[in-house]
Amino acid sequence: MAIYVITHKKFTPIVVDDFYKNLLVGVDNGNKGEKSYLRDNSGDNISKKNSSFCELTGMYWLWKNSNASIIGIEHYRRYFLKKLFPRKFLSEKDVSNYLKYYDIILPKDSNLDGLTMKEQFKKYHSEEIWKKCESIIVNEFPEYLEDWKWLEDQKKGYFYNMLICNKNLYDEYCEWLFSILFELENITDLSTMDAYNQRMYGFVSERLLNVWVHHNNLKIKTLPVELFDGRSILKKGLDKIKSKL
Repeated sequence: MAIYVITHKKFTPIVVDDFYKNLLVGVDNGNKGEKSYLRDNSGDNISKKNSSFCELTGMYWLWKNSNASIIGIEHYRRYFLKKLFPRKFLSEKDVSNYLKYYDIILPKDSNLDGLTMKEQFKKYHSEEIWKKCESIIVNEFPEYLEDWKWLEDQKKGYFYNMLICNKNLYDEYCEWLFSILFELENITDLSTMDAYNQRMYGFVSERLLNVWVHHNNLKIKTLPVELFDGRSILKKGLDKIKSKL
């Protein structure tokens, strides 16, 4: 069992515990970290795709190379918490206990400021990519089309490409996810997009996780996620209120 903390650079660990393992992504693109970090360019890998696949090159590497019985995905600045106040990170025992009753652990769902999932993706990313993704589902995974249509109207969702589940379930998800993403990659020209949206496959996968979870009727345990960006929880709360106002 392991939680893999995905990073693209050297960072100061938020949690120091053998249960948490640091995984450097984009190594073949020149990203550097500590010598102790695992790297996404060994074995079966897609490290060179990191600029457009983001943390997914790490997720792919874990699918093909990890022998952990339970896999967790976090980020160097974003972590699951068992409790916000007082702050408590997950332990092996916590994860084991949750997975006795649930299939998967996900971040608490996030709202989209009144937009539907389709509207939000169209506003910030690309309507064309949304249509292409739907076309792939129609042709390759028609049994998921009803779930894709369900997703279009949702005003909340699970984001960040963070999850914890047993390896068999993780492998099933990755098999499905990367089949779609690689096909999407074959029919998409990212050079016409701005730098932000050239990370497109990471954005698409966040939406697809919702589709897969819904289709497979998984029992979900949600946990809070904190972004460690130098601000206190109180400051983050105040900033969020300001942005709403």
